[in-house]
Amino acid sequence: MAVPDRLDVTLRLVRNAGRVPLADLAARLGVSEMTVRRDLDALQARGLVERVRGGAVAVAEPESAAGFAARAGWQAGLKERIGRAAAARVAPGSTVLLDAGTTTVHVARALADRAAAGEGPFTVAVVSLPVAEALADRPGVRLLVVGGESRPGERSLSGPLTATVLRQLTVDLFVMSIGAVSAQAGWSEFTLEDAAVKQVGLQQSRAALVVADASKLGVRAFASVAPLGAVGRLVTDASARDPQLSPAAQETLAALDDVGVEVDFP
Repeated sequence: MAVPDRLDVTLRLVRNAGRVPLADLAARLGVSEMTVRRDLDALQARGLVERVRGGAVAVAEPESAAGFAARAGWQAGLKERIGRAAAARVAPGSTVLLDAGTTTVHVARALADRAAAGEGPFTVAVVSLPVAEALADRPGVRLLVVGGESRPGERSLSGPLTATVLRQLTVDLFVMSIGAVSAQAGWSEFTLEDAAVKQVGLQQSRAALVVADASKLGVRAFASVAPLGAVGRLVTDASARDPQLSPAAQETLAALDDVGVEVDFP
């Protein structure tokens, strides 16, 4: 197992159990306890777990605690697969609203690659400075940067100005990132600011697609965004289907199926 994939699995195991002994992690991963210690040290350095005697415990709401720069390199390969799968769902000539987030940066790069290969053009509105950077000056992409206040550490745009500008637009597809999704709470976010932008994005789009890794499934965050049926498709990673790696995701996947949300597992 490649190191990034092993770190991904380790994090999921810790999050799902809350607290995991070193010996259990080593047995599940098929590696030495020394390797597990190094991996846990790396996860702790990113603020994703906390080392304790003999193991590790999960950190509450790690996605909200770590800024964009801290998360940008995390699970990059997985997010690239999700991003490319999501971008493949965008029809040539479409107008797209890309949400803020580390995964949507990969969607932006994949869209830019498609446009450069002659599979565009695309008109893309963005609410994120890193996403804008990924699309700036790319052939076949008309870039619209939605105004607003840049959130410290996140480099996302939010606030009344963002909402006002978004309400002037109607897009074919909203590619939305999400902090959490569960059968009980639907789509939810860790901050009111993020939730508010997503709500307007959903209102102004003809269709919506969510990009999120499996760790977001089965989680309930602070601010409600929308019920499950407000989007048409979720693009997540294949580990969401594994009851051992992602036990919390199973009820959510069943609930998504019940309301007719299509799920892709690239």
